[in-house]
Amino acid sequence: MLTELSFSNFKSWHEVPPMRLAPITGFFGANSSGKTGILQLLLMLKQTVESPDRAQALIFGDDRTTPVNLGSYREVIHGHDPSSSLSWRIAWDLLKRLVVKDATDPKKVLLSSEKMAFEAELVGVGDRPDVARMTYQIGDRRFTMKRKGANGAKYELLPDRSDFRFVRTQGRAWDLPAPVKCYGFPDQVKAYFQNTGFLADLQLEFEKLFGRVYYLGPLREHPQRQYTWTGAEPADMGRRGERVVDALLGARGRRAKLGRGMRRSLEEHVAWWLRELGLVHSFHVAPVSEASSIYQVWVKKASGSAEVLLPDVGFGVSQILPALVLCYYVPEHSTIIMEQPEIHLHPSVQAGLADVFIDAVKRRRVQILFESHSEHLLRRLQLRVADERLGRDQIALYFCEMGGNHSTVRPLNVDLFGNITNWPKDFFGDQFGEMAAMTKAALGRKAKRQ
Repeated sequence: MLTELSFSNFKSWHEVPPMRLAPITGFFGANSSGKTGILQLLLMLKQTVESPDRAQALIFGDDRTTPVNLGSYREVIHGHDPSSSLSWRIAWDLLKRLVVKDATDPKKVLLSSEKMAFEAELVGVGDRPDVARMTYQIGDRRFTMKRKGANGAKYELLPDRSDFRFVRTQGRAWDLPAPVKCYGFPDQVKAYFQNTGFLADLQLEFEKLFGRVYYLGPLREHPQRQYTWTGAEPADMGRRGERVVDALLGARGRRAKLGRGMRRSLEEHVAWWLRELGLVHSFHVAPVSEASSIYQVWVKKASGSAEVLLPDVGFGVSQILPALVLCYYVPEHSTIIMEQPEIHLHPSVQAGLADVFIDAVKRRRVQILFESHSEHLLRRLQLRVADERLGRDQIALYFCEMGGNHSTVRPLNVDLFGNITNWPKDFFGDQFGEMAAMTKAALGRKAKRQ
């Protein structure tokens, strides 16, 4: 699970101080306040990890194959100044303690920890970034690969403490080529040094982390009258939720993998939540005929109503469906990133979405990072802190806003009773001002009639 994030010079953000990331982490704020940019930094790292291109330090994406399309380094860097450097630091908890023995003394444990961090600084060369420095931290040990000189193509390895040194292989050159992507040690590391095998373990943990990151975008696919399923189990829902029916069908029979205490299949659990949220009475996916690869999604609005196809029951069901399925389809300990999960949903369903998140976090030990405009979703999270269904350590809320030419972020302090003690001015608009203005207008109209 991601536990901390900080960065500088990314899109509208000049500087983001270390932010605590909890199992449920929400970013709120007005349009164009920068909250999406925070999530996009993580998605950029995910698509960089997944890219086969080892030469590019960062993969900015495209409109077809990656979660986000960020253009180029010039478009990503704050102020569009390619001479500026982009840096970030992320920290996370490992699924399993990492223990590394000292290659020169197998009886000695070099490092042992359940926590890791990675930080990097990139500098622009035209529209392309190069790595100036990258550092892995495991426990209290830090291992850095740094460029030699301001603009050179040669790098060196630097341990952080005098009680450890990298042992050079006799006859090998000391200088190293550039890192692989923005986080990987080049193959020459193992050839040039005798005791660097553990560095590959650190890199692998970084790749595992982003292999467990899943994304659902703000724009969802329109519901279809029929879906073709080839028998595959997709890795995720797709950024528009276009593979949600494939996931439901692929997960049939996987009861044991849906979480602690789960006695339903994924499809049954999704149907249960749709009923709990007041959207439908029943929900199921069925083939159009026996042994057919074409399926239809049938729903019943009320117990006495007729079954209809998904497009005939309203837009809300198809919009929340990918978010519901994603929470229970991804592997345990995954990190789910969502943009505007409440889009096209009734206020009561927006509030209920908070309970979905809480259930998924507790049952499946996933982490959910989201950005939202929903007061109803936020209020339900506050309520769950107050009624002790959600611990304050399980939630982190932030408010983003533009200040001058850059975005700023502040943590929202939630007390034991669910109150936000530093509520920003006009957080969700000036509600009391609107009510006062309406009352004044009404009194004015009544006075005119008298």
